[in-house]
Amino acid sequence: MASWGEASQSRLIGKRITRLSGKDKVTGKAKYTYDINRPGMLYARILRSEVARAEVIALDLTPAEELPGVKAVIELTQVGNQLRYQGQEIAAVAAETDDIAKDALRLIHVELEELPFVVTEDDALAEGAPEIRDWTGNKSDPNVDERGDLEAGFEEAAVIVEAKYHTPVQTHVCLETHGNVAEWRGEEYLTFWASTQAVFGVRNDLARTFDLPANQVRVITEHMGGGFGSKFGPGVEGHTAARLSKMTGKPVKLMLTRRAEHLVAGNRPSMTQHVKAGATSDGRLIAYDMQGYGTGGIGSGAGFTGPYVYSVENSRTERFNVATNAGNQRAMRAPGHPQGAFAMDSLMDELAEKLGMNPLEFRRLNDSSEVRQAQYTLGAQEIGWHKRNTVPGSGTGIKKRGLGVGSGQWGGGGGRGTQARVTINADGTVEAVTGTQDIGTGVRTAIAIIVAEELGLQPTDISVTVGDSEPGLPSGGSGGSQTTPSVAPVIKTAAEAAKQKLFEHVAPLLQAPVDDLRVGIGTIYVASDRTKTVTWKQATGQLGMESISEGGNWDEDLRQGGVAGTQFAEVEVDTQTGHVGVIKIVAVQDCGLAINRLATESQINGGVIMGLGQTLLEERIMDPQTGRMLNANLEDYKVPGTYEIPEIKAIVFDTHRKVSGVGEPPCIPTLGAIANAVYNAIGVRIRELPITPDKVLTALAEKKA
Repeated sequence: MASWGEASQSRLIGKRITRLSGKDKVTGKAKYTYDINRPGMLYARILRSEVARAEVIALDLTPAEELPGVKAVIELTQVGNQLRYQGQEIAAVAAETDDIAKDALRLIHVELEELPFVVTEDDALAEGAPEIRDWTGNKSDPNVDERGDLEAGFEEAAVIVEAKYHTPVQTHVCLETHGNVAEWRGEEYLTFWASTQAVFGVRNDLARTFDLPANQVRVITEHMGGGFGSKFGPGVEGHTAARLSKMTGKPVKLMLTRRAEHLVAGNRPSMTQHVKAGATSDGRLIAYDMQGYGTGGIGSGAGFTGPYVYSVENSRTERFNVATNAGNQRAMRAPGHPQGAFAMDSLMDELAEKLGMNPLEFRRLNDSSEVRQAQYTLGAQEIGWHKRNTVPGSGTGIKKRGLGVGSGQWGGGGGRGTQARVTINADGTVEAVTGTQDIGTGVRTAIAIIVAEELGLQPTDISVTVGDSEPGLPSGGSGGSQTTPSVAPVIKTAAEAAKQKLFEHVAPLLQAPVDDLRVGIGTIYVASDRTKTVTWKQATGQLGMESISEGGNWDEDLRQGGVAGTQFAEVEVDTQTGHVGVIKIVAVQDCGLAINRLATESQINGGVIMGLGQTLLEERIMDPQTGRMLNANLEDYKVPGTYEIPEIKAIVFDTHRKVSGVGEPPCIPTLGAIANAVYNAIGVRIRELPITPDKVLTALAEKKA
């Protein structure tokens, strides 16, 4: 049975290793799609709708086609079609310079007949609202789940809380916008540089679209700047770049503008939950009833979870999607979980208060996870839970501090499908190749660590190739925190197989049986006689003109799905300005076996920062009068910066020697932890995110009144 071995035996795995790509990134050597510039390359731009809903009456591309420097203009919609949201694609141009492309867009003549629209959930659900898709009243069929006897549960409850919780739409805000560079060789071979989370997914999509064998499409993602679930396919922009390149016979670059990124590149759906829940006098959560809805824009997918984390004997949930004239949702870091966690953690605190219980003890009574039970103890000690205001809002002074807690869970167990090869060359060099992509999480370094551990080398000794479909070693998309647990077992078994092949070549030199050989640090030796040893290069020199190249297998015993996490927050609220400052976050996160502890801690930090942004800053604001997004930029759409980021104590909670994913779970508990800390500070609960100064001041004024 394959095994990662005992922690005490690991030389590299589980240690803090600086990522291999760090130097290239800080010096600018690392190439992102945005950095790709090909000889004779053209620049493409897309003309987009500025209205929320309209029928296309006329479309004339001729003036743009006649502009000097323009090489191609194509329709992306047709006369008679309906535009359904601001930002929807109308036409595209490719020109010798970006400025010429922008000028050409202004020359395209479009005549539209504007139609009634809705861009907010309330307007979409209002009586008489225009129905904008094939749903009655802009509502999808409800998804209903019932367990136990809800009525009996409420009869048994000693306390009941009824509340409405809301999280707004959040956009992805990838630092590198969506985009691609397409280059055809003739009409039969396409090279495609993509900012993507799925190299092989994009390759297969393009092969189908252009009716090509998959091996005649090469997709390259050397580095990418953020995706968070929004960059799995080539998208309209990718198909458009490939079409324009094929038409012109020249490479074409098409990167989305920051504004378009907000409008069309995906978003996290909103969630509104009307919840009624009850608990027994001894603190047992006994009944949970929730009616909820959210908007994924013109599409569906506004999924969320409830009851979340904590088990309830009697429950009923009813959920539906609301259609609005806005860009479609896409998966976003832990889809559905942050929304569900915010409502559930707020609810748990409200029930605990009615029972007169410490909210942490109330959680302990209702949480079946042994891992989280241990995490509660560790996190409470680190944050100083004993300092919490026994009476919320009882602190003195203008600036009041408070503590809160939140919890989360995730899967992230990986799956089959990855292929990889480890090659040992006669000169001692080692190569590891697989088709996965490094989306910024450090999978290159994780691969190097695994191979170096197996062969007795250093991570810097391993040449790692990822993000290229040409070697023909497919791997799945980087989503669901699946990458490391999908790739790591295959890399490890490939390295093991290559090591055994090398042992077969070295055994005659050491005059020992293969099963008596071991690797040291840069050596191979005989286990039963340590005086018999050779250096790594002496060993590989036995290969002569050959190389060893071995593939790996996905081994179920090397991975495990299902992780738990909890977070504690300390905040300071200025009761005169309404400003909420987060002082400290303690994030205790299970991830199974941490391949690279430094990268794991960094992942936790990143998740916390994203959760902080969702809690305090981020919100897509739609104008119900014009149907437009009012803050489609990085001036009015706020994300955390240097001054907003608190002290983050990332605690990697090791639970087993099997690999799980950790990309998504750290962003889940942050929302509830901060919201509960704000309540503990000021004694007024804010049930609608983001918790902005105006909401704080309004809540305080209402409390005073």
